[in-house]
Amino acid sequence: MTTNAAKSPRPIKNVVVAIAMEAEAMPFVEHLGLKEDKSFYASKTPFEAFRGEHNGCKITVVTNGKDSVYGTGVDNVGTVPAALATYLALEKLDGSADLLINAGTCGGFSAKGAEIGDVFLTTASANHDRRIQIPPFIPYGIGKVESTPVAKLADLLGAKTGLCTTANSLDAHDIDELHMKENDASIKDMEAAAIAWSCKLHDVPHFGVKVVTDIVDGDKPTNEEFMENLASAATSLQTALPKVIDHICGKGHDEL
Repeated sequence: MTTNAAKSPRPIKNVVVAIAMEAEAMPFVEHLGLKEDKSFYASKTPFEAFRGEHNGCKITVVTNGKDSVYGTGVDNVGTVPAALATYLALEKLDGSADLLINAGTCGGFSAKGAEIGDVFLTTASANHDRRIQIPPFIPYGIGKVESTPVAKLADLLGAKTGLCTTANSLDAHDIDELHMKENDASIKDMEAAAIAWSCKLHDVPHFGVKVVTDIVDGDKPTNEEFMENLASAATSLQTALPKVIDHICGKGHDEL
């Protein structure tokens, strides 16, 4: 079963940008001059919010913050913090969010034409590690959710488009590769499907802006290629995101 993205009739004036990692978020936050809002999330959560205005839009960037539960201090990556940070952000905004953008880095599939540094806009998201082989649960496990259409934005950015497949592991084994192929994935990450789920609960339209750091079906170890390209991908993201905001602000969802 595929769940379609919500659409809002009102012009886009209030945008949430969900970004998992600090290194991915801060260049964009600094570029727009957003200020940290320590009151946005409850103090017991690790999540962070940065807020301000740009081009007539209210912008809220939320990140997953750093791990304190396991004592590592690393970024809270993966589906659990992403889903919760997104859900709480949209709940805090209490129906005023017009659009959510999931921005960050991703792995890309060379078989789908992905190259290091490419910008992708998502057409949908799905899971490839929720394997529940009981017939009624199979589509639930996949959890495919359509993104709001952004064909004009893709043309403007010269971006590629495709489905983003999500799992909680950076690497991928044979069974993962099988399910990613069944999902018809162009890119792979660790948060998109979870963020889409939270957006559906709040009926908020959403799409992803992703920059490729590593080639999933390539011959380099994923962890090495990811770290090698993370800084340059964050720069590319910072270049692309202001153009995205400039394009969407004030428009209707059918104009994206």
